[in-house]
Amino acid sequence: MHHDTPLLTTLVLGLGLAYLFGMLTQRCRMPPLIGYLCAGIIVGPYTPGPVADPALATELAEIGVILLMFGVGLHFSIKDLMSVKRIAVPGAILQIACATLLGMALAWFMGWPWGQGLVFGLALSVASTVVLLKALQKYELEHTPQGRIAIGWLIVEDLAMVLILVLLPAMAGLLGGNTSASSGEQSLGMLLLTTMSKVAAFVAFMLIIGRRVIPWVLEKTVWTGSRELFRLGVLAIALGVAYGASHLFGVSFALGAFFAGMVLAESEFSHRAAEESLPLRDAFAVLFFVSVGMLFDPSIIVEQPLALIATVLVIVVGKSLAAWGIVRVYGYNNAVASTIAASLAQIGEFSFILATLGLSLGLLNADANALIIAGALISILINPPLFSILNRLIPDGSNTSKTS
Repeated sequence: MHHDTPLLTTLVLGLGLAYLFGMLTQRCRMPPLIGYLCAGIIVGPYTPGPVADPALATELAEIGVILLMFGVGLHFSIKDLMSVKRIAVPGAILQIACATLLGMALAWFMGWPWGQGLVFGLALSVASTVVLLKALQKYELEHTPQGRIAIGWLIVEDLAMVLILVLLPAMAGLLGGNTSASSGEQSLGMLLLTTMSKVAAFVAFMLIIGRRVIPWVLEKTVWTGSRELFRLGVLAIALGVAYGASHLFGVSFALGAFFAGMVLAESEFSHRAAEESLPLRDAFAVLFFVSVGMLFDPSIIVEQPLALIATVLVIVVGKSLAAWGIVRVYGYNNAVASTIAASLAQIGEFSFILATLGLSLGLLNADANALIIAGALISILINPPLFSILNRLIPDGSNTSKTS
């Protein structure tokens, strides 16, 4: 007897094909992330063959976003950021601004509205945490001066994107996207004030109450001696805080999850929480990448090859040159500047989260989304050989520091 089970079908197709393509890309010495996106493209509505439920895939992707952001929060280190704040904070902000302006210029050239150009530019400005950390680990650079700068730079980029994800829904109307009736009647100043007040209230709640309650709950769970309950507790905190942040404070799931991870990172159970939640975070992150692949229309490659080449050039050349120039201006040598430039010459998770939000707010069209996904795929493919070339050209790069 056949039952109509869209959730099961979506999970089986999504995870099964992601595994197959992940294995294939791994064998080809490429990041498995490429395989997950390809699996999504195959089960998406734009390609022949099996089609997963896009609405369900989007909901599963939301859980993926929550757990990805929870992971970012868990690994967020104020100490790491403070050690390189002189270069990482202004450097990341300037580089985001340069890449966003390049993306906006490209959007203007294609005749898109400025609001769409802004979101498109922002999506091209932020590097993938997963790709960057894997590249640094592969070449044993994470504890070198340039490795620490790259990680600090990435933290600033992530924080900037968290802020943008919070502000974008409030500013959607002004940027030419969808806006609710209530926000339509409010002035921009009032809208931003309301949004920032809600965020401030949530942050205060997490710092005053969450900081005490979350570690206390986990401590009680540890006393039970049950690994299963501890894992469940971590998952319940991540999803519960994200859901509560959205429904009680009106802030995004992403920000709620990020703060849940950040609060947990300060407790003595942070390492164990990261370890225990990793399998589930990985599984839902895979579903997130599959759902992103499902939104991709491959016809963009044939229909708009020049736009695609220009998008890749903004990511791989424009963004990297901006980063390289900024690091050099701050007095660091060529090895440090080149490593950071190569580290940032790709886009990933946050670009997809931003594009998904942009689509839902009517701030991005399907073409812009397809260009972002194609740009991510190509830049992630180019990144390992770029690092490899750099490693050969500057073999002593790990021993370099500031020249001034």
